[in-house]
Amino acid sequence: MSDEAGAKGVGRRAFLAGVATTSAAVAAIRPGAATAKESAKLGAPSPVLLAADTEPLQATPADSKYHVLDPGSDYMVDVVRNLDIDFLAAMPGSTFRGIQESFLNHDIGKKPEWITVVHEEASAAIAHGYAKVAGKPMAILVHSTVGLQHASMAMYNAWCDRVPMLVLVGNIEDATLRRPGVEWDHTATDLPAMVRGFIKYDDVPVSLDQFRESTTRAYALMTTPPMGPSVIVVDGMLAENPVGKPAPIPPYRQPSPPVGDPTALDQAAKWLVAADHPVLVAGRLARTARGMDLLVQLAELLQAPVKDLTDRMNFPNKHYLNQSFDRALIGQADVIVNLENDNLFGVVGDVPDDVVRHTVMHIKPGTKVVDINSELGVGAGNYQDKQRYFSADLSIPGDAEATLPLLIDAVQRNLTPARRAQNDQRAERYRAAFAARLKSDLTEAALGWDASPISVPRMCMEVWKQIQHEPWALVSQTSFLSSWPQRLWDFTKYSQWIGGSGGGGVGYQGAAGVGAALGYKGTGQLPVNICGDGELMVLPGSLWTLAHHEIPLLTVMHNNRAWHQEHMHVMRMADRRERNPNRSAIGTVIDNPAIDYAKVAQGFGLYAEGPITDPAALGPALVRAIRAVKSGRPALVDVVTQGR
Repeated sequence: MSDEAGAKGVGRRAFLAGVATTSAAVAAIRPGAATAKESAKLGAPSPVLLAADTEPLQATPADSKYHVLDPGSDYMVDVVRNLDIDFLAAMPGSTFRGIQESFLNHDIGKKPEWITVVHEEASAAIAHGYAKVAGKPMAILVHSTVGLQHASMAMYNAWCDRVPMLVLVGNIEDATLRRPGVEWDHTATDLPAMVRGFIKYDDVPVSLDQFRESTTRAYALMTTPPMGPSVIVVDGMLAENPVGKPAPIPPYRQPSPPVGDPTALDQAAKWLVAADHPVLVAGRLARTARGMDLLVQLAELLQAPVKDLTDRMNFPNKHYLNQSFDRALIGQADVIVNLENDNLFGVVGDVPDDVVRHTVMHIKPGTKVVDINSELGVGAGNYQDKQRYFSADLSIPGDAEATLPLLIDAVQRNLTPARRAQNDQRAERYRAAFAARLKSDLTEAALGWDASPISVPRMCMEVWKQIQHEPWALVSQTSFLSSWPQRLWDFTKYSQWIGGSGGGGVGYQGAAGVGAALGYKGTGQLPVNICGDGELMVLPGSLWTLAHHEIPLLTVMHNNRAWHQEHMHVMRMADRRERNPNRSAIGTVIDNPAIDYAKVAQGFGLYAEGPITDPAALGPALVRAIRAVKSGRPALVDVVTQGR
């Protein structure tokens, strides 16, 4: 055959003729082969037919022994629907095929809505971001051993960030019922064991009644501070077999959060009122907008500066009492109140990254430290997210947001007229300090303003210029942006910031931004995700979920073409050892070839522009992208940037 003839490909008629010839030959050598009709009688499954000219699948008779009209998974779905869960994210897996079918076909139209993802880690990261926006958990379904291992990194982030999610994981508990082969590879005798060090609760129900009780218990525990993921194993056979007669499902009632001891709070209030330099430190304090309002009320009542660790939207960044970037603040304090921050030692002390590491303390002798924290009820295990221990002078277990009203009342009772009279002078001092810090930030941000690659503060301010008059929300962490949004933008509302990843696991930002945008969908909010290139490349498929479910989100790529933090670490090692720092790019730079994120995003169905290297071109590109987001379409702008 000539090259030209071969290039024409295989014609349909010729192909079908070949199939017919082959089929006849097979039939001739297998005279005893069953016909299609006979195969159907034997219960052999029909193939899935996709071509337009094929006949539809034929249902088996209604009285077939293969029908299960009351599967246990229908009851399981009713249990989940009894809880306040609006969305469930998953990619398919055979161990949970029964409950997936029930979510799709049992009482169609009821929550939760199914969110399709292409990786289990994306499921968990989406649930992480969503919960911080919606104030309630999502559910995810993962496929036994391999699915839970995939999801575990994002679950760990959520654990460190004290964010709830309901993880339903498929398994086949009875070994005698597993099909040979992959069903053995994809099951375990104690499935939650691999994640037990960073979840709040787990169980392996062996009956539908136990599934109801365990799932409800899991929801109550994971939504009570301190929060965290919970894992419930869904046994495939329990889900696929007839339901039997489980007990009715009673209405769910949410527990109230734990509150600090009033007597201890009165002592804390006395110390605060008597202090010359009280400081309030906020970690994951604000669970709701009310938490932020309460912290403002307490700070203004005392005229006490606030060090906001930006784990949540705790305090307005342009309020003069926001002294988060004042490095001398902790050293001047005579009373420190730590509010829902699990790294108290990191506030009062440090272990600098020197050649010979040693402990340094920031606080002066005699400083009183009060810890109001639900973290006091969490034990430490193998995973060291609890951080280094520091013994506070007064430890008050309880959810800080729920406890703040009692502390405010105690402060008001103890404030004397003489102490109140000092507030104006204190306010003047902090207004001056805030103005000086803001002037310094503006001066620093202007350096390299017209440079290419684009400076990080220039990128942040170009974004701010386009969103500042919109109902915006930043859904990405800012630690890799040198906190420029907090230093330059105007955060005034709780809805404008969701905090960081918790555990620092790379891959959080892209998928968590999807979950946060899902939480904002339909609210009129404009979610913005300034996402690092190293972060997005861990779970790039999360972009497809955005497009598939039409979730509006503006993604701005902070594309410094490197894992920049790790690049700096290797450069530091080379400098210490007096070696060539230029070789630090090996293994830490994402280049040669440079990734075209606009093309990647377009391939997933997003509106996208870039890569943009000219800072003058960034503003117009953002305008076009925001227009696309407002129309209901996710958009991405790829910005080639400096390190941070």
